[in-house]
Parts: sequence; C-alpha cells; structure tokens
Amino acid sequence: MKKALRIGTRSSRLALWQAEKVKEKLAVAGYTCELVKLESAGDQDRHTPLHALGGIGVFTRRLDEALLHDEVDLAVHSLKDVPTMLAEGIAQLAILPRGHHGDVLVLPEGEVPDITAACTIATGSIRRKAQWLSKYPHHRVVGLRGNVPTRLRKLDESDWQGAIFARAGLERLGLLPYNRYWELDWMLPAPGQGAIMVAARSTDMRILQQVREVLNDEYTEKMVQIERQFMRTLEGGCTSPIGALARQVGSNIVFQGGVFSMDGTDKAVVSTERPFANDLGRVLAEEVLAQGGAQIIDTIRHNQESQ
Repeated sequence: MKKALRIGTRSSRLALWQAEKVKEKLAVAGYTCELVKLESAGDQDRHTPLHALGGIGVFTRRLDEALLHDEVDLAVHSLKDVPTMLAEGIAQLAILPRGHHGDVLVLPEGEVPDITAACTIATGSIRRKAQWLSKYPHHRVVGLRGNVPTRLRKLDESDWQGAIFARAGLERLGLLPYNRYWELDWMLPAPGQGAIMVAARSTDMRILQQVREVLNDEYTEKMVQIERQFMRTLEGGCTSPIGALARQVGSNIVFQGGVFSMDGTDKAVVSTERPFANDLGRVLAEEVLAQGGAQIIDTIRHNQESQ
C-alpha cells in the first residue's frame, strides 16, 4: 500500500479550503493524502501589524520547517504570502489555476458610504493602505488582522465605512456579500494574488514530477513568474507596498505594476504591453526604479531601519 502524501497547511478556513482543493485534485489522480495542520507566526499573533512581524514569509516559515524536517511532503500556500526567494531546500512544485486576482471593498451592513466625505477604511495590508490613500488622501486607514470571518465580523461591529479584502478568499469561503461590496479594479493586486502554490523539498522534485503534472497550471505559472520577478527586483531587502498584475493578450503580455510610498503620497508605476521574455518582470521593475521607485524604496528602507 502506498504511503499517504502528507499535505501541510495552516488551520484557517481559507488555508484548509486551499489544501482540500489540492487533496481533491490528487485524489482524482489516484493519490492518497492526509492534511497536517500547522500554526504559523502570523496565525499565533493576530494583533501585531504584518509588516512588524517580518512581512512576507510570516505565514510560510512554519510550513517550510515542516518540509525540511520531514513532517510533511507538500505545503500549500497562498502564493502572495510566499517570499520570492524560497528557503534553501524548498522548491516550488506547482501553481494551481488562479482565482480572482483583485481586491474588493466590503461595506457595513445597511450602509453605503459617501466616498467623497471623510471615511475610515480598514486593512492589514500596507499595499492596500498605500493605494487607498493615494486615491483618497482625505480618508483614514486603520489596521485589521485576523482570518476572513473574523475580519468580516470586526467590520460589522465597527464604525468603519468599509474594509478591503481579496475577492478570491471571500469567494472560496462563500462569504462574498453580493449586496454590499465594491470592486476595486483600479487597485494593483499583490503579485501572485488569487493563486495557490504547492511547495516540496527540492530533493523530492524528481520523485514528485507526476504530482506536478496533476496540479500545475502553466498559464498561471507563467503570469505569476513575471509578477514575482518584478517584486523580487524591487524588494531590495525591505517590505514595500508593491502591486503587479500580468495577463496574456494574444502573443503579448499586458502588465501593470508599481511601488507606493507608505502614505500613498508618491508612486512609481508602469502600464505596458510587451512580448513575453524570461526576464520581463526584472526589466519592468528596473524601469519603475528609474522612474522614482528607487527613491521610494530607499525612503521606506531608511524608515524601517530607524524603527
């Protein structure tokens, strides 16, 4: 009898939904799997702002450790939570077909805010905060942590005029409130937002090639590669408000991406259509850096180092 594949996952409802999706796909292909629930630092501390906890990687480190210590065979992540440089010994096994890439503003029950007036908007994301303040500088943005149901509950218990969520997460949990949300189609998503990534030990990649063939979506993998390459080039060792979205239209790639100052007062963005190239994300990031992005990131890095 074949040994069951151990799938590592965080224990939140959304993380379990993602892990179950991987398990279902593997079961159809004849694999026996079991879920192993683990708690990340981001799950254990639901009050400290994410950037203060170390930013990207805060939800993935515990699963990396489990892989490296042979506690699990696979680890399932929201791709937007995964560092662009994977831990030594960890490899990207597969990217599942992408869900909705965008963000939505969820409104309180029974209230339609006047966005031209002073409003209080909640989000735990520095990317969302920076872009919101860039568009609505007269608004106040407050922090919001917790899993998806907790954040929705906090919104309904507050006097805020709205809270920002990833649409994919709400849809996957059946929690998108169809009568009270606004599509934020102007807001650049996090690189890889809406995509699910499966990681494995790099030493197991040859053995697990068949698993990759079951799970991997080549189109999504290609698009998020551009987005994450863009982010990796911009990051420069600091946590910055970076957004990016790549789509293929015909034989070309339509790309939008940029970096914002923390308070939204400054930004450097690119919007273009180019032929695909293996280094396209890096090239576009270097254009953003030359157009003022380097100064924005230097200022963010200086402020983070002085805190």
